[in-house]
Amino acid sequence: MLRGRTRRGQQDAVRDDPLDAAQERRVRAVLALGGVPQADLPDGVQQVRLRLLERAASGRGAPENVSAWAAVVASNLAMDWHRAKRRQERIGERLAALRHSDHPSGEETSLLSLAVARGLDELPDIQRQVVVLRFFADLPVRGIAAELGIPEGTVKSRLHSAVRALRTRLHEDEVV
Repeated sequence: MLRGRTRRGQQDAVRDDPLDAAQERRVRAVLALGGVPQADLPDGVQQVRLRLLERAASGRGAPENVSAWAAVVASNLAMDWHRAKRRQERIGERLAALRHSDHPSGEETSLLSLAVARGLDELPDIQRQVVVLRFFADLPVRGIAAELGIPEGTVKSRLHSAVRALRTRLHEDEVV
């Protein structure tokens, strides 16, 4: 009795599958030819199934030619896989570069901190205020403008002038 239920359940599942065996093979082939590793092919097939089911659930129904539609979706998934892989590689390269970059010594950091503090002291109050709020309090330009009751453009202008003055000061002191 249990055996019959299992078979019937499996048959229902096969009937409910939006991709038939030939369409699934085609999707696998498109993904493989698109450079997706063998281990990721089942996930790709499931993504195609999911998108087909989502399409039906949204009321658009099945595409006219499911096989062609599934092949296009599989091709797009392969491109997405490559984009994600390149993105991960770039992130890894940036992290590796950060790990291997030269970190300033404690003495260099102290000198830079003192020079920045002196530079901040020399700024006009309105410029110092936006620099502190932006870079030390980590407020966005919009938040600074709201807090001070001034336009965002004014905040940007003051920040630009202040950073330029600080940069000039640090170069004059030969700190950077």
